[in-house]
Amino acid sequence: MSSTLVHRDTLSSHSVISAARSMTRPPPVKKARSGPLADRIFGWMAKGAALLTLGLLVAILGSLTVSAWPAITQYGLGFLTSTTWDPVKEEFGGLVMIYGTLATSFIALLIAVPVSFGIALFLTELAPAWLKRPLGTAIELLAAVPSIVYGMWGLLVFGPVLATYVQQPLQAMFNGVPYLGAFFSGPPVGIGILSAGIILAIMIIPFIAAVMRDVFEVTPALLKESAYGLGATTWEVVYKVVLPYTKTGVIGGIMLGLGRAIGETMAVTFVIGNFNQLDSLSLFQAANSITSALANEFAEAGEGLHQASLMYLGLVLFFITFVILSLSKVLLTQLRKREGAKT
Repeated sequence: MSSTLVHRDTLSSHSVISAARSMTRPPPVKKARSGPLADRIFGWMAKGAALLTLGLLVAILGSLTVSAWPAITQYGLGFLTSTTWDPVKEEFGGLVMIYGTLATSFIALLIAVPVSFGIALFLTELAPAWLKRPLGTAIELLAAVPSIVYGMWGLLVFGPVLATYVQQPLQAMFNGVPYLGAFFSGPPVGIGILSAGIILAIMIIPFIAAVMRDVFEVTPALLKESAYGLGATTWEVVYKVVLPYTKTGVIGGIMLGLGRAIGETMAVTFVIGNFNQLDSLSLFQAANSITSALANEFAEAGEGLHQASLMYLGLVLFFITFVILSLSKVLLTQLRKREGAKT
């Protein structure tokens, strides 16, 4: 009996000692799964992806330039100021398309920015909690609607409504008035620059509103609560606290919407009228844009000046987009410098 107890005490002492040793023993060192070679491969892959993107951009620019070179040598910069577009006589000028692209994009921004700002302000500051999520989801779903659906709706539904309830009353009101009368002239069919601009505005509102809402929500709650505590109204909080804090993001959202408007094709093709003459500066005058001209004529354009002129238009659209994005980058850089100087 005593030998059994001694044996048990020995086992228990050994178990205690082994447990203590296991507690004091350092944990096994795990071998690193990645080494210098894996890091190098990852770096090469990341650099390759960046260089591939840059190469694609240069390749697109080069192919556009080569394809448009016959028109560039034939017309030069005069292509940008000529309003003639006659494939039969092989006389081409891009001013009508450039004007249509810029005018519709400007109208779209003029309408979309205030509406998007109001939507973002309502969702972040005024909407009740039960309405924020479904309303935000509904607005974002507008971005998923195909552009051709917007174009068909604009041609078949919105165009007649615009002609009946907007264009005709405006023409009757300003009939005979110098300058203003010409500004609203045109056949009352509901297609033209204004109709295309409004359709584009409806298309870019979800993008701008979503970006504005997200950047408004980034504003620290402490800043807004402090302003409210000092007696500021909702508009004062937005104007003096939220906008100064998020202005770079707001400008980025606006530039995103502008890029979407400039590059839109199918919706504009349905409602702009596809008219290659610039008779007047009326909002209701049928016109054309660069994207709609490319969509309508590129498949039927023969080799020669016609096809080269269309590629020249594509090159002009590329540079318009590049200039707008560059100006936005410069503006954002200036704003960041001013913010840094103030701090």
